[in-house]
Amino acid sequence: MKKLKDEKELVKKAIAEGVKYGESRGVVEFEPTDSATEKLEYIYRLLVHDKVIQPIPEDQISQKSIKHKLAIWASKLK
Repeated sequence: MKKLKDEKELVKKAIAEGVKYGESRGVVEFEPTDSATEKLEYIYRLLVHDKVIQPIPEDQISQKSIKHKLAIWASKLK
């Protein structure tokens, strides 16, 4: 897995866009006390469930791989 050039910024964008996506669908309401880790995992699972992104094999799921996958997704958004 090759690290993206501006992966930190893309992860931040993925969290912001993922929160908007989940709340607009009406399936989640994030609290200010929710950690970034919780948000990332929920957004990842929601996007996989909605078939927006391809799932990572279960034995390879880690915080690093979820961040990378969501950064790639955010880089493709307008």
